[in-house]
Amino acid sequence: MSAPSAAPGRPAFADVEVGAALPARSVPVTRADLVRYAGASGDRNPIHWDERFARSVGLPDVIAHGMYTMALAGQLVADWAGDPGAVVSYTTRFTNPVVVDAEHGALVEIGGVVAARDEDARTVQVDLTVTCAGAKVLGRARAVVRLP
Repeated sequence: MSAPSAAPGRPAFADVEVGAALPARSVPVTRADLVRYAGASGDRNPIHWDERFARSVGLPDVIAHGMYTMALAGQLVADWAGDPGAVVSYTTRFTNPVVVDAEHGALVEIGGVVAARDEDARTVQVDLTVTCAGAKVLGRARAVVRLP
């Protein structure tokens, strides 16, 4: 029985090698993005939209939701895989906040590399690097993706 072929735009397991880089992306984040995410997620913690409150609890400014930052990186993997349902698992640790300036916002830099392959499961492990202003904001960010 032959392996299933990949759909157009989807990588095939047989063609993906350890060390292959996913297309990196830079994602601008604005305060308006955070307000929209707060409404969609139900996480209306004022550290994500109220500068005065964020500073009063010791933060340098408003910070992005950790789950929002995680989702930005997860989207890179889902887009690369060509199917969000191909992402079998995705884990990370939050290491630093994404500080979102009122005037300039923030820029989240996301990259990934295929770190391992599992022939039996036809999956690849993608290790992600996610930074903002030169600081790593997600640690041990890792996705497992099943490919055709």
